[in-house]
Amino acid sequence: MAGSPAPKVGVLALQGDFREHANVLRGLGAEVSLVRRPEELSAVDGLVIPGGESSVMDKLARAFGLAEPLKEAIHAGLPVYGTCAGLIMLADSIVDGIRGQQSLGGLDVAVRRNAFGSQTESFETDLDIPAIGEHPLHAVFIRAPVVESVGPLATPLAALTDGRVVAVEQGNLLGTSFHPEVTGDMRFHEYFLAKIHAA
Repeated sequence: MAGSPAPKVGVLALQGDFREHANVLRGLGAEVSLVRRPEELSAVDGLVIPGGESSVMDKLARAFGLAEPLKEAIHAGLPVYGTCAGLIMLADSIVDGIRGQQSLGGLDVAVRRNAFGSQTESFETDLDIPAIGEHPLHAVFIRAPVVESVGPLATPLAALTDGRVVAVEQGNLLGTSFHPEVTGDMRFHEYFLAKIHAA
């Protein structure tokens, strides 16, 4: 990647912890912009959808006229990385969405929201994720979703000791149940930037 121009990475900034992702990406040399409008989406090489409240993000994306452009960009191959609520947004199916909740789709998975309970059930654990390196990744789960089922188009990248899948990829799409932006381990963001360069 040496000598390549800095990728232009958008962070969906409707709600949630978008600033933390922007800081990590800037630290890795990306040119970062906050995306709230369709014209801002069209100017980026890749997009991060942060953690937050997936049902609120869904409503705001539709209110801001972003939902359809996001779906079109995903379908057209834009690299997109969703963490926590962002994973829910990328899932083709939400097992326990609130009434009327929609996802953008793209990942051939079914996801359960708040699978581990409320904020007080947040936890941390180390995960073996060969795709990003041999050392375990310390993962932080905050009101996290879990991947209930993985379809044939998606590939699991990480699972808990009980087998529940917490990271997946499919082509240019990447999703994690946990929050790598809060731990100082930048390998998932580096892995995503490599997808953008490859695209």
